[in-house]
Amino acid sequence: MFSKLLIANRGEIACRVIRTARRMGIATVAVYSDADANALHVAMADEARRIGPPPARESYLNIAAIIEAASASGAEAIHPGYGFLSENADFAEACAKAGLVFIGPPAAAIRAMGSKAAAKALMEAHRVPVVPGYHGEAQDAASLAAEAERIGYPVLIKASAGGGGRGMRIVTRADEFARALIGAKREAAGAFGDDRILLERYLERPRHIEVQVFGDTQGNIVHLWERDCSIQRRHQKIVEEAPAPGLGKRERNKLGEMAVAAARAVGYVGAGTVEFIAEHDGNNFYFMEMNTRLQVEHPVTEAITGADLVEWQIRVANGEALPLRQDAIALNGHAIEVRLYAENPERGFLPATGTLHGLHLPDADLARVDTGVRQGDAVTPFYDPMLAKIIAWGDDRDAARARLQRALAETAILGVTTNLAFLHRIIAAPDFAAGAIDTGFIERHHDALLPSARALPDVALAAAVLWRLAEPQLASGADRFSPWARRDGWLLNLPPAPVSLHLRHGADDLTVDAVAERGGWHLRLGDRDCHASAERLPDGRLSLTLDGARTTLRVLEHDRALAVFVEGESWRFAAVDPLAPPAGADISGGRLTAPMPGRVIQLLVAPGEVVRRGQAMMVIEAMKMEHTIAAPRDGVVQAVHYAAGDPVEEGAELIELAAEKPA
Repeated sequence: MFSKLLIANRGEIACRVIRTARRMGIATVAVYSDADANALHVAMADEARRIGPPPARESYLNIAAIIEAASASGAEAIHPGYGFLSENADFAEACAKAGLVFIGPPAAAIRAMGSKAAAKALMEAHRVPVVPGYHGEAQDAASLAAEAERIGYPVLIKASAGGGGRGMRIVTRADEFARALIGAKREAAGAFGDDRILLERYLERPRHIEVQVFGDTQGNIVHLWERDCSIQRRHQKIVEEAPAPGLGKRERNKLGEMAVAAARAVGYVGAGTVEFIAEHDGNNFYFMEMNTRLQVEHPVTEAITGADLVEWQIRVANGEALPLRQDAIALNGHAIEVRLYAENPERGFLPATGTLHGLHLPDADLARVDTGVRQGDAVTPFYDPMLAKIIAWGDDRDAARARLQRALAETAILGVTTNLAFLHRIIAAPDFAAGAIDTGFIERHHDALLPSARALPDVALAAAVLWRLAEPQLASGADRFSPWARRDGWLLNLPPAPVSLHLRHGADDLTVDAVAERGGWHLRLGDRDCHASAERLPDGRLSLTLDGARTTLRVLEHDRALAVFVEGESWRFAAVDPLAPPAGADISGGRLTAPMPGRVIQLLVAPGEVVRRGQAMMVIEAMKMEHTIAAPRDGVVQAVHYAAGDPVEEGAELIELAAEKPA
C-alpha cells in the first residue's frame, strides 16, 4: 500500500480524500494556491505545498507544478479528486512518466470517454442507445446550424470536452443558434481548453439518471446502483439521490448492465459514472456521457451500499482486486444529498463571495456533511462556490427526506448569501416528496421555490429583538448587584421605560418598542402587542416564547449583522443607528455595476449606441461561469469603463446608460 498520497485538488473533496487516507494509515500532501493558503484542506493534510497564484490555470491546472510538488514531497500516488485535472489524460500520463501512480482510469479510457462525441460513437458501436444528435468532426458554424435543423428544435449545444453545465446552451429557434453557439464555444474553451461542441435533441421533461461503475486491473467491473440527479439549476446538479425514485427492478438492472457494458468497452479501471438521460415515463434510457472520475454525489452511493469509494479507488490503484463482486453489493435504504452553494437564487443563482462570519452545520448523528470550509474562511471568486454537501440516509425515501429537512433546518450561515432556503423549499415541495421530478423541476416550480416576496414573521422579528435584549446585561467591570448596571430601562421609583430597538430588514427600517415585564418583555411588533421571553441555550440556539408558544431557533451575529434561521428559512437584519441619515434610493442612476468580482470576456456595446431593455451589453466570467450584464431599460450607452480582458471588482461601475433622447 502507498505510504504517502498527494491530493491534486482543493476544498471538500481534498478533505474527503484526506479522511479516508488517514484511516488507511496513508500520509497526505495537500497543494494550494495563494488564495487557499489558510484553507481547511491545507490544515488537515500532513504537509502542504504551494503550487501558484489564485487563478486555477496557474495553480490547480498547472501539471508541472503539481508533479513537482508530488516528487519533492516523496508521494507515491496522486488522487485528482473531481474537476480540475481529474479527467485530463495528459496529467495521467505525466504522473506515470514521473513514476507516480494516478488514482484514476488509464489515459486511454479518459481519452475515449473524455470527448462526449467520441464516447457517443463508441457507445453506438457497442449498441448502447444514445440521444439522437450530432457528434461529428465538422465544427464550423454553417455545418452545425445545418445539423441543428436536421435534428429539429429545440436542440442542446454541449461542450464535447467537459460537463457541469459549462459550454451548454438550450436553443429553441434557428435565429438564436448562432449567438448561442458562439457563447457555448467561448465558455467551453475557457473551462476545458477545447471549444468543440456536440448537438443533441433536447428532450422535454427528462430525468437525469447515472450509474456508479468500478473496475479493477484484473478485468472485474461492477456497478453500485444508480443515482437520480434530475434537480438541476443552470444545468448543474444541486440535489441527488440513490436509488432513483420510481425505478422498477427490471429498469434498474437494465441500467446497470448498460453501464457495465459502457465501462467494459474502454477497459475501464477505477471509479466512473455512466450518465443517462431518460424519457419522463422511464421507458427509454439514452447514454449521455461517462465521467472518468469520482462524482460530487458519490456519498449517496456510499450511504446505500456501505462502501468507501475513495478507499476502493486507492486499493484498485494499488493493484488490488475489487473488494466486492456484483452479487455482494447490497442496496440498503435511501439517501439524498444537497449541494450548499454560496450563491443568490433570487438573482439567477449568481455566485456570491464574502467571509463566513457564522457557520453552523448539522450534527453527524443527523446527516453526513462533507465540507472544505470553516467559520472565518473567505469565499473567493476564483473557484466553484460549493460550501458543503449535506447527505441524509433513511430506511426509505420518506425517512431520508424527513432527516434532510431537519438537517437543513439546523444549518445556518452568516456573511455569505447561500441557497440554503432554496434547498429546503425543494425538499419540502409536494412534487419532490411524491418523486415527481425531472430536469425542469425548478423552472416549473419557480414561483414556489423563489417567491417574489416573503412576509416577515413575528417570530423572526421577536427573535432578533430578544437576541439583542438577551445580550449580557452588565458592562465589563460593572457592579453585578447595582441597578445602575441594568439595561432594561429600569428607573428608580418609576415604571419600566420602553427600550427602542432599530433594525433594518431588506429595504425596511423597523422600530420595536420593548418594555420589561414579569417574566419577559412586552413587545410592540407592528400593530400587534405581545409578550415574549427568550433564553440563550448552551449550544448557541435561542429558546423563544411568544404569547405562550415556544420555538427553538438559531441566531448568528457578526458586527451589526444578525440572521435568524426559522424552519429552513432565514431572515437578515442589521442594527441601525437612528441618528444616521436614512438609506436613500439607488443613486447610481443609469450606471450598471459588477454584481461580483470577475473578468470582462466580451463587450457587446459601444458609447453612443442605442440599446433596448434586456439587451446584452457585457459578459463577465466569475467562478467558472459566464454572466451577462443586460440593459435594465431602454437608453443610450454614455460610457463604457472596461474592455474585454479587464478584471473588475464587485460594485465597479461598468457602463453608464443615459435616457434616450426623444426624436
